[in-house]
Amino acid sequence: MSISHIEHIGIAVKNLDDTIKYYEQILGLKCYNIEEVKDQKVKTAFFKVGQTKIELLESTDPEGPIGKFLEKKGEGIHHIAFAVKGIEDQLQQSEGKGVQLIDKTPRKGAEGLDIAFLHPKSTFGVLTEFCEDKNQ
Repeated sequence: MSISHIEHIGIAVKNLDDTIKYYEQILGLKCYNIEEVKDQKVKTAFFKVGQTKIELLESTDPEGPIGKFLEKKGEGIHHIAFAVKGIEDQLQQSEGKGVQLIDKTPRKGAEGLDIAFLHPKSTFGVLTEFCEDKNQ
């Protein structure tokens, strides 16, 4: 496994604007990017804390993955994402060790990263994401 660091922690929220105010006004962090990922039915906002990012996730469709998560579990930590090199190989290695994959091949995520998720049934209840920045 070739994990270099925690790329980000994804947090599902009901209202992006209200949550951004908390992170900026109370915690003193600065939102540096907001973008919509249409195929994932989500709007994201990013904050940097050291080398790690906080990704806030607001659903743009109640039937999307974040909408369903919020309905079932409410606001809170949604996933942890690890920065990897060779995401395709990491997925193959994980599957070869019995890990159930949500994504057998990477797809495009926020900030132009290649992303893929491991199923929480295979990761002790934690939705796990691999991210690779192919531009680095």
